[in-house]
Amino acid sequence: MGFALSDMQVSSGAFGSLAPIPKRHTGEGENVSPPLAWSDPPAGAKAFAVICHDPDAPLVKPGAYGYVHWVLYNLDGSLASVDPATPVGTAGVNDSGKAGYTGPMPPPGHGRHHYYFWVLALDRQLDLPPGLSMWEFLAKAEAHVIGMNRIVGTYERG
Repeated sequence: MGFALSDMQVSSGAFGSLAPIPKRHTGEGENVSPPLAWSDPPAGAKAFAVICHDPDAPLVKPGAYGYVHWVLYNLDGSLASVDPATPVGTAGVNDSGKAGYTGPMPPPGHGRHHYYFWVLALDRQLDLPPGLSMWEFLAKAEAHVIGMNRIVGTYERG
């Protein structure tokens, strides 16, 4: 399967679709990941992964754009959610070069940014090592993605 939306639903107890992300989950607050939950995963889902990407960030590099805030993989197929600052799964590297989550913090005056929290369902557990970038993870996982969907939150610095 290619990267197309599936019937899986993604939600957050911290914000609604296209609603502001609470300061707690941003670089101006506690900088902890928001809670995420998913339902109706595709049949045969054995693992999940989470990616948070800000396509509005004014960063362009060869083959990429925006800013990756979170890469989390090796999530067991029995899970249906992750808590704030979750210890489960394996942390990849975000675009700040650090493992784990780094919250929204767009440039002052840059306007409202959109943060896509993707949940990917995989047909098998890949048991990948820590520290993969989003692109490294996707290169290894693409053939195993059987469904995906997202919730989009927003944030704007005053």
